[in-house]
Amino acid sequence: MSMDAIVAGPDEDGITEALEAAGADVARVTGVLSRPTLEEAGALEAELYVLTDVREATTIPIVCDLNDDVRTVVYARETIPDFIKGQLDLAVDPQLMDAAVVADELTS
Repeated sequence: MSMDAIVAGPDEDGITEALEAAGADVARVTGVLSRPTLEEAGALEAELYVLTDVREATTIPIVCDLNDDVRTVVYARETIPDFIKGQLDLAVDPQLMDAAVVADELTS
């Protein structure tokens, strides 16, 4: 069974490819991350939202507002803002855990 996922932000650490290799259908969102952009990417139906740029952390409450069942993950080296922690399911530093390992855990 395939999982619908959105990866938002730059992806220097390869989480998109790792999720696809683990069987997820991934929509990529770069540039300005707005509510309409996230809706177009499939946020209403997505099971997983992975953010790779903590400067765009305000998108997490937007995605949670659009979809009560979405799991939210930050896969970034920077520290996430405190105001996001309550709506975040997981935060992982790519320097500590390889994208393939994270993808396997998220899709299993």
